[in-house]
Amino acid sequence: MTTPDTERRRFTRISFDATTELSRGSKTWEVTLVDISFNGILVRSEHPLPLSDGDEVEAAIHLLGDDVVIRTPATLTHQRENDYGFLIENLDLDSLTLLRRLVELNLGDETLLERELDNLFDDS
Repeated sequence: MTTPDTERRRFTRISFDATTELSRGSKTWEVTLVDISFNGILVRSEHPLPLSDGDEVEAAIHLLGDDVVIRTPATLTHQRENDYGFLIENLDLDSLTLLRRLVELNLGDETLLERELDNLFDDS
């Protein structure tokens, strides 16, 4: 079983500022992206979100307006005050490619990127 500390060691969290929306059913909330990794996202909301651990949402992370968007199902794994941590799984190929490029640009080290990709696909 992995713990949040183990996950942080396996997947580097990238601080990134992007317009981010969470949707569930007919509800949509605009939130602030705190960080992102191959394994999950951490967002902050100005207002409490009506979500509980285990709830699933659709996350849309706008990298370049509406032209470049990472879309992924996400499951709430923890919350503390106005911070919400989500596990991301089942990224489509386009979103995975965008996330890979984002991580690659921020890590600046091909070896670290390959290690993270190995960890990502070892869990699949």
